[in-house]
Amino acid sequence: MNWIILIIAGLFEVAFAFCLGKAKEATGTDVYLWYGGFFICSATSFILLIKAMQTIPIGTGYAVWTGIGAVGTVLVGIFVFKDPVNFWRVFFIITLIASVVGLKAVAH
Repeated sequence: MNWIILIIAGLFEVAFAFCLGKAKEATGTDVYLWYGGFFICSATSFILLIKAMQTIPIGTGYAVWTGIGAVGTVLVGIFVFKDPVNFWRVFFIITLIASVVGLKAVAH
């Protein structure tokens, strides 16, 4: 169950990065709404991370959490914010995913 919580925590990490990106593009009072979303998502992410780490080894759990956040944020950047895509970027995203899956596979 804590692995599922950890995955959800990683998705909230992606959500808070998304909110930062949207806040950068927003104007007027919309900026404050996006920053509010950032604070809610980041707090939720950290609370869920704390809960998940009760039974998951710290090194593995933290690496998986940041890996989900990193891969998800890069994908949001590419698909939502139109960040550039090239061979090396895709290659390193794939190696990051493989590393996260590998850490999960070898965790005790």
